[in-house]
Amino acid sequence: MNFRIVTDSSSNVLCRPGEDYGCVPMKIVAGQEYVDAPGLNVAQMVEDLKGFKGKSGSSCPNVGEWLEAFGDAEYVFGITITKHLSGCYNAARQAADTYMEEHPGRRVYLFDSLSAGPELMMIADKIRQCEAEGDDFDTTVAKVLDYHNHTHTFFCLESMNNLAHNGRVPLTVAKLAGVLGIRIIGEAQGGQIVPVHKPRGAKKALHAAMQVLRERGYQDGGLIRIAHCYAEDAVQEFMALVRESFSHARFIVEPTTALCSYYAEAGGYIVGFEGAFNAHNDNSKF
Repeated sequence: MNFRIVTDSSSNVLCRPGEDYGCVPMKIVAGQEYVDAPGLNVAQMVEDLKGFKGKSGSSCPNVGEWLEAFGDAEYVFGITITKHLSGCYNAARQAADTYMEEHPGRRVYLFDSLSAGPELMMIADKIRQCEAEGDDFDTTVAKVLDYHNHTHTFFCLESMNNLAHNGRVPLTVAKLAGVLGIRIIGEAQGGQIVPVHKPRGAKKALHAAMQVLRERGYQDGGLIRIAHCYAEDAVQEFMALVRESFSHARFIVEPTTALCSYYAEAGGYIVGFEGAFNAHNDNSKF
């Protein structure tokens, strides 16, 4: 089956050499525009944003960028950041409809990740597994939707300044959390970002993260995929804590690119993992 996987750059994977894979760039606007594409100096962007006092935000790829990324594949699987926080899915939907109109017989299926970060690439890897097993288009869609019903995402943040500058949380709340050393443990629920714990200090944050992992039914041997924004030490501590209870845990760790670095900020990390049935990931509801 000749097919191509295309994600937006909230996946944190901008290219995959040797694979039929495309990534369309999100953009950060904060005094200047930062395009989430290979070649961007993410460290410099993060440093620039620390001193930026104005309103900032992000913008999604347009229909033309999605169409270009679809290439010339017979079958396309698109994966987007949650449509509840971005117009990315809608742009991809328009591109998919146009692509199929222009190329009768070709098919495009869009997966709304209902999340951001590692969960997109977990979906992508499940698609590749189906390809390796020789599954056809419809079987792949069915298997991946079932898999998505068992994936989860949470994040741990040290700072909420950019969320505040983007209007996601009140600026006073972000400043108070910084002064008190409060971390935010949030979760993707039905495409929305929901705070679930507000521990004070790094150690309590680690144990709160473990609590989420347990409560969402993670089982030993399952995959845990982590994207972090200059939070290597915190991630290593979290992994060590996980291994104390789940000695066969499988990890993939990668740095965040621009979009997720913008929201996670330095010291933040995002965790996607396999767990129990996740009613919030039922795409048929959205």
